[in-house]
Amino acid sequence: MGWTKKLLNTPVVGDVTKKLVSMKVNHDAKSIAEHFTKFLQPEFANTQALRDQVFKIRHNVYCEELAFEEIKEEGKEKDEFDDQSIFTMIKHKPSNVYTSCVRVVRTINPNELLPLEKYCEYSIQNEELHPKNFKRNEICEISRLAVKADFRRRASDKFKGSAVGAISESTYSETELRCFPFIAIGLYMAAATMAIETGINHVYVMMEPRLARSMKFVGIQFIQIGEAIEYHGKRAPYYINPHIFLENLSPGFISLYQSIREDITSQLPDNNNSHKE
Repeated sequence: MGWTKKLLNTPVVGDVTKKLVSMKVNHDAKSIAEHFTKFLQPEFANTQALRDQVFKIRHNVYCEELAFEEIKEEGKEKDEFDDQSIFTMIKHKPSNVYTSCVRVVRTINPNELLPLEKYCEYSIQNEELHPKNFKRNEICEISRLAVKADFRRRASDKFKGSAVGAISESTYSETELRCFPFIAIGLYMAAATMAIETGINHVYVMMEPRLARSMKFVGIQFIQIGEAIEYHGKRAPYYINPHIFLENLSPGFISLYQSIREDITSQLPDNNNSHKE
């Protein structure tokens, strides 16, 4: 165990250390938020052409890289839940390349289910926060988050299924490279905005417990509502709502969220009809 981790786990000293670490993270986050808006931009996928870009990113990550799904001849990864979903991507502005994507699956009709309900409902152990307890038009699931390998910064960040190579500084500046690890956080913030702005009050996600722990570091406090199961790796069901999200977001990341929210809300149609052609 490294000395930093030992300090974080030490009573009293650990509390002080965590505050100091948090102060540094908040300070760095404010700087990152400024650079994020310079190099990266969330884009709501409100046309078929943009949704096709989403499906191509997912194919690149889920089919070609991770092999979770079979390779598709058309180079697009789609499933049964896309028709009830809204999508966003994050674009690298200097190259005009889409780096990543995420979707928010909604249940507009009474007969529609969330992916978690159809395939992993048995994993939910917290009956109080079960999706069945809430109005169908007020629940959603964040899923199919994908970040292209080119936009994951360091070889040391690798985990099973991730890209092998690091990004060359001859391709991206050091300032840009510092922003790239925040792309996944940016996607969750964009998904949160889409959910909140379309009247969602209860959000679910299946994720790796270590990712949930990482999200806590920036103040995104997911509540685990069941044990981890084998679902494309060890994943557990989590719950969050707008109040929990907004009340606990770390001060340093509020500016990043506000910037992402402004971008997304300016693109959302007033009538919440996301399928504009």
